[in-house]
Amino acid sequence: MKARRRHFSARYAEQSPTIFLILRRMRAPLILLITNFAVSVLGLTLIPPRMSFFDAFYFMSYTATTIGYGELPQPFNGAQRLWVMATIYLTVVGWAYTIGSLLALLQDRTFRQALALRRFSRTVNRLREPFLLLVGFGQTGQILGRALDSLGRRLVVLDLSAERVDALDIDSYYADVPGLVGDAADPRTLDLAGLEHPQCEGVLALTDNDEVNLVVAMTAALIRPDVPVIARTVSPATEHRMRAFGSPTVVNPFDRFGDHVRLALHAPASYQLMSWLAGGPGAELPEPGRPPAAGHWVVCGFGRFGRKFVEDLRADGLEVTIIDLLEQEDEPGLIVGDASDPAVLRRARPADAVGFVAGTDNDTTNLSLIAAARRLNPGLFITARQNHRANAPLFAALNVDWTLVAAEVVAREIYAQLSSPLLWRFLQDMPACGNDWATDLLERLEAHCGSRLGSVWKVTLNDREAPALGPWLDRGDARLGDLVRSPQDRDRQVAAVPLLLLRDDEATLGPADDVTLQSGDQLLFVGHPMARRALIDTMINRATSEYVLNDRTVAAGWLWQRLSRRP
Repeated sequence: MKARRRHFSARYAEQSPTIFLILRRMRAPLILLITNFAVSVLGLTLIPPRMSFFDAFYFMSYTATTIGYGELPQPFNGAQRLWVMATIYLTVVGWAYTIGSLLALLQDRTFRQALALRRFSRTVNRLREPFLLLVGFGQTGQILGRALDSLGRRLVVLDLSAERVDALDIDSYYADVPGLVGDAADPRTLDLAGLEHPQCEGVLALTDNDEVNLVVAMTAALIRPDVPVIARTVSPATEHRMRAFGSPTVVNPFDRFGDHVRLALHAPASYQLMSWLAGGPGAELPEPGRPPAAGHWVVCGFGRFGRKFVEDLRADGLEVTIIDLLEQEDEPGLIVGDASDPAVLRRARPADAVGFVAGTDNDTTNLSLIAAARRLNPGLFITARQNHRANAPLFAALNVDWTLVAAEVVAREIYAQLSSPLLWRFLQDMPACGNDWATDLLERLEAHCGSRLGSVWKVTLNDREAPALGPWLDRGDARLGDLVRSPQDRDRQVAAVPLLLLRDDEATLGPADDVTLQSGDQLLFVGHPMARRALIDTMINRATSEYVLNDRTVAAGWLWQRLSRRP
């Protein structure tokens, strides 16, 4: 640890060029000013009657600083006054040159960057709590940063845009977020941003450049293999290259959206449950919506998003017609042309289709394609790719059935992983349980928690978090249904539903009330915040646990407990 601290301090000294920049830019003015002062002092010591060096230095000090006490230590003669006049004008020129150079230095962009780097390095060096290194502060980074900040997680931001980093100072974050302007593709910049800091607990590569995210994942895996990495990419080839370095968590928004499409096609209730839980606390239960129908689909735009979407549709045995400007070799169902051309669009037969996908990388084009397709077939199921958050009201006005916002998909998934790993485990395993299971769980959630998602929390049944449950768990017949009884009325259940039971890395989703609990089990609950407080009271308060679990009233206070033990 001491070696690491010494290395960090040495690197901090190397990355602080402020002093050297000042000395380099101010070298000529300072030399001129010092030379003028030295010559002035020397002349006064040589002109008769000679003054001592101390008296000459004293006189030039208050004269050069414009204080002016007069002719000391004795009245000057003509030669001395002539010399003093000359040195005064020389000193004025020297001070003007020095002050002008200093003002120019303060306005210099390089100097301001050096000051910002020094301030950033000092702030990161003083961090004494775990932080996440967030590389890329675009749409995804800003959404995720605010969500993580609300959880109390510390962040350090690295971005190529000075405007985004400067915005950190005026945004309303609970904690200070240090920001550095730099190229994340340079490993030295990642080092400056705190990758080797002992408190760095994770790296999030969220830039819109796959190659940069690859470099970040590679650098983190080689320099800090103990630090988890979550990276964004839209390229399967880049994802494969990322996985060659360690085991990073790779999030591809197009893959995730395609998985959601297939889930909605086969299990609409599972898709509804996933959307609700991924929405975060306070999210309203989404309406079941209009499920996409099987049949002919028209896809406009055969880029990375369109290619993945077509692959998912064809995997379900659906007929797909593609419209794209570029000719793709051996691609069945492809119409080469501009989908904005009415003649080209009619060739794809949208009037006979059940679904239409506007998947280009231009929002204006996608909006116009949706309007044209709706005129030909008002009953189309519309899926659109939204590239910029500012255009969200326009897509909402068109009543698009599914909208892909890549930044929100990535931010939502990473937030689920970081905020509650058990929730992420639940969302990953939940689709395999089937649509009927999801329907039953939705009914339970709505009955106990209402239509607005409450808190999501995890509890561990051990001596530290649940000291009052030890004897109950040791009996071997501890039932989950007894644990969720209300401390006010044990015949009622608290407003919470268990989503997952984790025991020795074996997960049970939606555990039933008759499941037997053991010491060390981890439970994931969703429910009202008051229900969370009630469960905590049952887990730590002996009097509450006796009533809830055994229907027995015991003395709550220390005095009553002592008195109740007397015969």
